[in-house]
Amino acid sequence: MNITVNGKPLEVSDSLTVHQLLEQFQLGLERIAVEHNRRILDAKEFATFILQEGDTLEIVRFVGGG
Repeated sequence: MNITVNGKPLEVSDSLTVHQLLEQFQLGLERIAVEHNRRILDAKEFATFILQEGDTLEIVRFVGGG
């Protein structure tokens, strides 16, 4: 199925969860924010939230520094 991640089209397998997508990108679950179709997901939803054809995601990783 086709989704959009950070403005770029991406083909992924059906029944993919947000957690599995983050694993594919080798992103940890700490300091990650995911917006799904203009709604911020709670991190508790990542493991069970199944992506659908045409979904749009924005994934942001917070980094510290100073």
